[in-house]
Amino acid sequence: MPDHRLEVLAELADTVAARRHASPDVSYTAKLLSQGIEKCAKKVGEEAVETAMAAVKGDRPHLRTEAADLFYHLIVLLEASGTPLSDVMGELAKRVGTSGLAEKAGRKTV
Repeated sequence: MPDHRLEVLAELADTVAARRHASPDVSYTAKLLSQGIEKCAKKVGEEAVETAMAAVKGDRPHLRTEAADLFYHLIVLLEASGTPLSDVMGELAKRVGTSGLAEKAGRKTV
């Protein structure tokens, strides 16, 4: 039986894309996008730190909410950069069944 909760990310990405054209006065998403990619990237960094700190503290309810915030802000950043969520999901799909060590060793370094 498929887990439809995973579809939430695609729905969120669609909502974020639709909100790009909303007024920043009424949409937090539109406000973030109107502030540019740097602001969106900063928010991802902030949420990543908050997520990590909740995990370190063992605060699972807080970790859950911070992880949700991180997913949201990452999707906003993807939208700001013109990178479709489907591209990221495709990259993850390519990695299924591959050892993390092997995958990392096969990456090109810049």
